[in-house]
Amino acid sequence: MNRKVIYKTMFEYAFISFAILLMDVGIYVFKFPNHFSFGGVSGLAVVLNEITGIAPGLINLVINFVLLIIGFFVLGKGFGIKTTYATVLSSVILSVMEVLFPLSKPLTNQPLLELLYAIALPAVASAMLFYVSASSGGTDIIAMIFKKYSTFDIGTTLILTDVVFVAMSFWVFDIRTGLFSVCGLVTKSIFVDHALDQMKLSKYFTIICNDPEPICAFIRDTLNRSATIYSAQGIYTHEGKTIILCALDPRQAVILERFIQKTEPAAFIMVTKSNETIGKGFHLTM
Repeated sequence: MNRKVIYKTMFEYAFISFAILLMDVGIYVFKFPNHFSFGGVSGLAVVLNEITGIAPGLINLVINFVLLIIGFFVLGKGFGIKTTYATVLSSVILSVMEVLFPLSKPLTNQPLLELLYAIALPAVASAMLFYVSASSGGTDIIAMIFKKYSTFDIGTTLILTDVVFVAMSFWVFDIRTGLFSVCGLVTKSIFVDHALDQMKLSKYFTIICNDPEPICAFIRDTLNRSATIYSAQGIYTHEGKTIILCALDPRQAVILERFIQKTEPAAFIMVTKSNETIGKGFHLTM
């Protein structure tokens, strides 16, 4: 295994670890005490804890284990290993929080405020995990399977897999908690889609210029990207032009714009937002 692969793997698992910590804070501090059940195994754990009295962390671990085995077979080894790590880490962190920071009631007396945090933190964390082809386990695995074999986006598949658990909250708790949970599920699904789109966002450049060499050299040597060039002709002057096509992440896009404005201010630049760029150096389909 070369150094580049090792660094990439270390970054991915550090990224996953941070996402799981973020998710568990949202679940334990804001979701569990308020009995919010807007989907996922953690939502089911809230309901089953109320019925059986079994610790939510233990319920999480058992259900996740079963779904994890399914994920290994359907979604592949790479996804399975990352999800296994995320699932075990999540259950461990939740169990540790239950011991070190026991919560018998909500943190505040503002359920709407706590609902926002209970939605936002796990949703951002889920998007981060999906971004590196992982998940927190549970119903996220079912959602990823639906996504793989359907044309639905991840937000829609999350709603489809979690709607039953949300419906149970009306029966186990009360109408108020159930209505909060419905709002939470819908908002979470939208939030995950939006956050994931932002993480996958890239900029697509179409650059029309007279001297392509400095720009191409900058893209190749400084930004460590590639580009495609071809010849064109202006319809008024019939002068020869070179068109450069290049896809960059948002940070690199700003750097390239500044370089072109400095070195060839007469160049004509068209920048388009791309919600998803698939290929080497960007994202690979699962």
